[in-house]
Amino acid sequence: MANRKYTIKVGLASCGIAAGAQQVYDAFANKLSQDEAAVDADLILTGCLGMCYCEPLVEISTSTHERYLYGNVAPHDVERIIAQHLRGGEPVQDLLVYTPGLDPDMDRYFGKQVRIALQNCGVINPEAIASYLAAGGYQGLQKALQIGPEAVIEELKASGLRGRGGAGFPTWLKWSLTRQAPGEVKYVICNADEGDPGAFMDRSILESDPHSVIEGMLIAAFAIGACKGYIYCRAEYPLAIKRLRLAIRQAEACGYLGGDILGSGFSFTLEIREGAGAFVCGEETALIMSVEGKRGMPRFRPPYPSEKGLFGAPTSINNVETFANVPRILERGAAAYSQYGTEKSKGTKVFALAGKVKRGGLVEIPMGMTINEIVFDIGGGIATGKAFKAVQTGGPSGGCIPASLGDTPVDYESLGRIGAIMGSGGLLVMDEDTCMVDVAKYFLTFARGESCGKCTFCRIGSEKLLEILERITAGKGTAEDLALIKNLGEAVKTGSMCGLGQTMPNPVLTTLKYFADEYAAHIHEAYCPAKQCKALISYHIDPELCRGCGLCAKVCAVKAISGELRKPYTIDSAVCARCGLCVQTCRFGAISVESSPKSAASLGVAQNG
Repeated sequence: MANRKYTIKVGLASCGIAAGAQQVYDAFANKLSQDEAAVDADLILTGCLGMCYCEPLVEISTSTHERYLYGNVAPHDVERIIAQHLRGGEPVQDLLVYTPGLDPDMDRYFGKQVRIALQNCGVINPEAIASYLAAGGYQGLQKALQIGPEAVIEELKASGLRGRGGAGFPTWLKWSLTRQAPGEVKYVICNADEGDPGAFMDRSILESDPHSVIEGMLIAAFAIGACKGYIYCRAEYPLAIKRLRLAIRQAEACGYLGGDILGSGFSFTLEIREGAGAFVCGEETALIMSVEGKRGMPRFRPPYPSEKGLFGAPTSINNVETFANVPRILERGAAAYSQYGTEKSKGTKVFALAGKVKRGGLVEIPMGMTINEIVFDIGGGIATGKAFKAVQTGGPSGGCIPASLGDTPVDYESLGRIGAIMGSGGLLVMDEDTCMVDVAKYFLTFARGESCGKCTFCRIGSEKLLEILERITAGKGTAEDLALIKNLGEAVKTGSMCGLGQTMPNPVLTTLKYFADEYAAHIHEAYCPAKQCKALISYHIDPELCRGCGLCAKVCAVKAISGELRKPYTIDSAVCARCGLCVQTCRFGAISVESSPKSAASLGVAQNG
């Protein structure tokens, strides 16, 4: 066993680093440097494999294709892994989260995924172009240079690839329109301004496989006749920007960027523009203005960017995931990509699984897989053990889909029919303890704050919608508010100028449609069934269960809890901030959250209809 060759990969994307993976990597490096004669192993940094729920993640593999994934690895575990596994040949079972055949549940987790955009994530070293080339990198570009621009566009058309930024516009058509537009100077832009709460698809790809995005942009530039490109990435992604800059320098040094690329006569240069975190700059016309150094605000269309975009020149804009798919389509052919998905939604989609799900992280699934399959077969089900209630797709612009529609296929058309959208790929899972009225208020608060204020429907309509939801969650709503929400929401969708305002009411309208009983409870009974709305709940200590330990009083910042040691404590509801820390701290289950339905007469408000 001592002479066996091993490869050790440590996931060093942001998720892994935040969990302590850098310390794990350093521990391996230090230990291996001391034991070089005893262990023949290569230590490699890699990106995010998608299993964010069990970071830090360490993969041990051999030249005979054995593969072992260790999760939740701490620095003190490193010596044991080296001694027991690398020297002794016995995997460390209590740290092992996956090896083929070990666990049917984990076999389903990987088996149901099809990794195309994510194929190199957590596999290659994102800081070494040699690692990307060894995995087939830049072969798609070489094929594109051989077959010519028109053939490239036809290949994209045959693949059925649609823009993965949310709207789902056919990629080939966007490229074709830009190619046909008159103008000597044309541009390609990568939209990496990922602003949806809970979304991290683009960040993970940029951190784990930056060359795939660069290669996709090169192919796009060649197809449309562009000589310059920009990656618009939010400044909150420092690791992604660092690895992008490194990848650009490496591509230039190897002849994949710059003049006369690979002797083809095609020239292309690439720059990074850092965004300041404005959500509205995810809209392509606002993004263009920001790249130009102006305030990022949407403008009316037409003209579309394909006609008049960056600096007035024809411009094609796609997001990170779209570009990451392009090299694989060119390399393998359109048929290899279009075999996945549905008739109108081809290929795969990357989702960031978040919320009350066991296996949160990044997954890539064939279009058409159902919501239930994603949540249970891949996500592992509800982490809290409680009932599955809903998912939200598409971030703050998406819709809330009830568990009763869990058999809905995830594709553009199916989601559209039930009032939701694909969006960029965030998928938030909620259990029975989630208040859907509060969820709608949360996302509307975010979208309202991110509105640029240019158009009245978005600026004023979002404010008025939020005021209504705040009344309802405070137990002060009226029956008339329900009709007002629907009418105002539809008006904002119809009258807003850009996608932010046009999709902003989606969480409100879908929760009103599918969870009308929760709205009714808040309005007619001043009651929150999920016990989440602070104005409608109270905290109580059961004197029979309280042991008088006083821990709850210690964590209460507003001093609402009082009592004597070894005697039952009490909570003053008039002072209580309803933060929930006492419930989390209590080891005896003595603190409960209550929300009691009230009669309309006791509310003292009009409840018509």
